[in-house]
Amino acid sequence: MTENTLEKVMSADPAPLGLAGFAFTTFLLSFINAGFIGSDGVGVVVPLAIAYGGLAQLITGSWEMRRGNTFGFTAFTSYGSFWMFYSIMIIMVDLHLVPSLPSVAVGWALILWGIFTLYMWVGAMMASLTLNLTFLFLFMAFFTLGTGSIYSSMALTHAGGYFGILAAAFAAYTSFAIVINSLRPDSIPIGPGMFKRK
Repeated sequence: MTENTLEKVMSADPAPLGLAGFAFTTFLLSFINAGFIGSDGVGVVVPLAIAYGGLAQLITGSWEMRRGNTFGFTAFTSYGSFWMFYSIMIIMVDLHLVPSLPSVAVGWALILWGIFTLYMWVGAMMASLTLNLTFLFLFMAFFTLGTGSIYSSMALTHAGGYFGILAAAFAAYTSFAIVINSLRPDSIPIGPGMFKRK
């Protein structure tokens, strides 16, 4: 590999990979939460969550760290870890390592992820409108799903699924925009960030 080629590879933006991994894994689980797919679909979510939602985002996070992007490093590494956490929970139950997942504990775990997403949303506001909306709807999804789990409310779980679909849609759009704009700059709008420095 020549020095010029290596420099080009090192300067490639890893964010669209991480956003796509997050988006399409979130789409699938959210379709289940919203009631569009039966709960047995979780068996398909887990391998996707490990390979694309988890591993691809962890790789993205490591490249964002190399680029000096603290926000991207924290976001992609954390949400990649979330999908690993989710997958390990399901696998532990399937292997009978634990008898079941207590819904109240799962609910509070989701709410804690919502709190993390809430403060990451502040950073996303400074990046772009589409990223702002991704984190806003993800925050709403975590809190709604968490509350639904604590109170065993199918209505809240379905609402959380819809919020998750919206978060995934904005993440997928942002990924698409970054890829296309890398080939033809300013082709796809992502909207301005708020609180930008002048």
